[in-house]
Amino acid sequence: MEKTQEVAVTQMRTLVQKLGSSTEKYGDPTLMRFLIARSMDPEKAAKMFVQWRKWRASFVPNGFISESEVKDQLEDRKIFLQDLSNGCPVMIIKASKHYPAKDQLQYKKFVVHLLDKTIASSFRGREIGNERLIGILDLQQISYKNVDARGLITGFQFLQAYYPERLGKLFILNMPRFFVSVWRMVSCFLEKATAAKVVIVTNEDEKRDFIKEIGEEILPEEYGGRAKLVALQDVELAPVED
Repeated sequence: MEKTQEVAVTQMRTLVQKLGSSTEKYGDPTLMRFLIARSMDPEKAAKMFVQWRKWRASFVPNGFISESEVKDQLEDRKIFLQDLSNGCPVMIIKASKHYPAKDQLQYKKFVVHLLDKTIASSFRGREIGNERLIGILDLQQISYKNVDARGLITGFQFLQAYYPERLGKLFILNMPRFFVSVWRMVSCFLEKATAAKVVIVTNEDEKRDFIKEIGEEILPEEYGGRAKLVALQDVELAPVED
């Protein structure tokens, strides 16, 4: 870590303490995510970190969202979790299997469940704090009944507010023409740093680049790879050290 980063982390730890919270259980890589998300401003990063801890304690009091709390969302089998690509777990969302949630609270819990489990799948014994995920949003065969702008916005808002710098890249595949206006609206809620990580794959050259970047051994066959799709609920996580 560079000297300027070390200074910023030290300042952030002090500011968090002044705000009545603590960074004792968190390593420098975790704090760096918050600093990067707030343009290396220790004061803004400290406020974001404290807000995240308060939200986590309130919304995820047990430290995790169990499958039983989001079983309705899991039943659709719309989220898939593949192996690591360059150290990042690959999460695939099949939008054609998604329908706007009637229960928004359960949907928000589902977002936390899938993000937590995806990130945790990259842990090798313990969490470092700088783990990232790669997302693939597949819009193949979606119809108007699958469109959920509110759900997409919620997902991005959670990523930006509570999972800073956890998104490595998001690939959007098979976007139909009618969805372009939906995406434009959703994009208004994206921070510049988030928008820069979104890649809309539109032609064969971009598809080849996508396959090369993720890796054929990671991608399922239907996306040009050699792997099998694995549903989120079928993935068993390795134990994590305290």
